[in-house]
Amino acid sequence: MAKTKDFKQRFYYLCLSLLINSAGNALAISTNLGSAVWTASGVNLSKLTGISLGTTLFLYGVVITLMNQLLLGSFDRRRFFSNLLFTIPFSYLIALFEYLYGLIGVPNYDFGVRIVLDIIGLFMVAVAVSMYARSNLIMHPNDDLAYIIRFKFIHGNPVLSQWASYTPPIIITIISFTLSGKLYAIGFGTLFALLFQGAMMGWADTHAFPKLKHHVDI
Repeated sequence: MAKTKDFKQRFYYLCLSLLINSAGNALAISTNLGSAVWTASGVNLSKLTGISLGTTLFLYGVVITLMNQLLLGSFDRRRFFSNLLFTIPFSYLIALFEYLYGLIGVPNYDFGVRIVLDIIGLFMVAVAVSMYARSNLIMHPNDDLAYIIRFKFIHGNPVLSQWASYTPPIIITIISFTLSGKLYAIGFGTLFALLFQGAMMGWADTHAFPKLKHHVDI
């Protein structure tokens, strides 16, 4: 009975975090002031290849899923399929929310309002990542990468693991810029995420839905 109750709680927070994360990422993109590092690299890759944002983010997720398996050192079937299961709705929900924010005119709001919305969006992302990392049923492969680094390599430090996990998207962004000569979704919000997303996740671990505990399986 206790295990069933625990699973239901974890599943509820997983679903809630999926919506919060998608909405937060899309909000940051819509402000045109810089989005989270992973999402920004996806936007640049989408612009470079001409592939829709949703599909680009999905394909991106597949590649990172394979990278996670390499870091684990052995094939983890549950983790492999759960990464893919998460990235499908997440990728296309971002595209949907971005479309909805466009309908209400977010990209055209005053600069000061967009700065606030950008910060709110990035804070939503950090809270959501903390929620589904603690639930640990399924995670987006990008965040699972940080999770694997955090608990397998650097003794649970959320800030260092977040910075280390940013290596792939930074490389992708540099390559995209080199080939196209343009940068998209890079700005204030990207720097803010680089500096503070790990710290916001650490805060969320203990302050946002504190009854939800970490279920570590590494």
